[in-house]
Amino acid sequence: MTVGRRPWRVFAATAVGVVAVFLNMSGLAVALPTITRELGAAPGQAEWIMLGYMLVATALILVFGRIADIVGRRGLYLAGLVVFTTGTGLAALSPSAGFLIAARLVQGVGAAAVITNNTALLTDVFPARTLGRALGWNVTVAATAQVAGPVVGGAATQLLGWRGLFVVCVPIGLVAIGASVLAVPASGTRVGRAREPFDLPGALLSTAMLTALVLTLTPGVTATVADWLPWVCGAATLALFTAFAVVQTRRAHPLVDVALLRTRAIALVLAAVLANAVGSYAVVLLASLHEQAVGGATSLEAGVLVTPVAAGTLITSAAAGSLFDRFSPRTLTTTGMAVTACGLLGFSLTLSTTVVPFLAVAPFLFLVGAGTGLFMTPSTSALMLGVPADRRGTANGLRSTTQNVGYLLSTALALAFTTTGLSEPARQAAYDGTLNTLNVLASGELNRFVANLRATGFLLTGIVVVGGVVCLAFPTSLRASRTAEAATVNTPPESATSRRTSP
Repeated sequence: MTVGRRPWRVFAATAVGVVAVFLNMSGLAVALPTITRELGAAPGQAEWIMLGYMLVATALILVFGRIADIVGRRGLYLAGLVVFTTGTGLAALSPSAGFLIAARLVQGVGAAAVITNNTALLTDVFPARTLGRALGWNVTVAATAQVAGPVVGGAATQLLGWRGLFVVCVPIGLVAIGASVLAVPASGTRVGRAREPFDLPGALLSTAMLTALVLTLTPGVTATVADWLPWVCGAATLALFTAFAVVQTRRAHPLVDVALLRTRAIALVLAAVLANAVGSYAVVLLASLHEQAVGGATSLEAGVLVTPVAAGTLITSAAAGSLFDRFSPRTLTTTGMAVTACGLLGFSLTLSTTVVPFLAVAPFLFLVGAGTGLFMTPSTSALMLGVPADRRGTANGLRSTTQNVGYLLSTALALAFTTTGLSEPARQAAYDGTLNTLNVLASGELNRFVANLRATGFLLTGIVVVGGVVCLAFPTSLRASRTAEAATVNTPPESATSRRTSP
């Protein structure tokens, strides 16, 4: 096979890993009510079945991004696939809610290594002239998995029980491991980095900070221990953040490359990524909870309902790679944010205490996904082309961590806000999809739940609008770094290009 085709071999191999991660992630939202019922999970456990995976993945992305720059990406990526697949198998065998939460934590460790290295591996092997297209297709693959996730998860849950969601992901993980062993080359970006020390204090502080943040945003979990615990966790989050910032500025080789954050363009991109993730991610969970708790839908019906979100992402992300060559990142990302905000607002207004017709809500869910797909590719491409090759693991770690912090915050906010003011039985019923079956005395709980869903949607809309304003501040020079990268691509095949694509 010629050198020119090698980048696409890498893409094909890593795409299978992306499918495994995102299929599992998106499918769980529709399976959660069934899992809660069949395992007898308490509301707090139901929240941690969703949040535990995301917390571990988010906490370790920065850590693995730094390790990848020191020791190379290939080995860490392969290890991540093995750990993720193992955790998926354990989840399928879970005898209790507690065991499932533990298995989800194992999945999170593996997912962090996969997510951290995926984009950086592609950036290593693709020349600048085709990188935007490759990253666009990479987002498309993730969107396709998200399209399939709710439907596959709903169908598997309907036919095989909730364990079916995890069972179907195990062979995909095994294929990803085999394909990546054969296709993914060793990283050539370790020169000058291999002897740099790992920032253990930064890793510990960032993990503790994110854990405290999640506990702060899930008062339904912490308040069951003590009423004052959420406030203590909030104070701890601020203290740990301060300590983390101080440590990072004083270390010679920090976990977070402070120099990257001091670049205005990169800081703005990361801020927009955070706003987009917080604003858009939870819409699938909100729609699924409403469909099952209010409408009494099955997991498969809920899966079908939310497919327009991922379908929109699939269509626009496929086009965004080509559009990146014609329009500035500022134009594409701002437009994406505006489309997402319109979709969120429309979705929120359609929610009611009765079943919402599919055709009434589907266009708005499609807009949420379409805007997200239009935003993701140009923001990712601009960031990855704006940093040196030997910092791409760290830069992608920052991007992935920022995005996953947004996912984590979005999910935590949705779970907390939608059940605010509900009694404990109503909270349980909201998570296990039986709220509409409570007796007539609980009718007020249903009204409150829907009002909470709508308010959460409005909040997410406002966050996306703020992100759109941030995108307007993007400098047009975000595209300038591509010139330098293109110069590298034009070097003779036996030099730079060969080194970047050799196994």
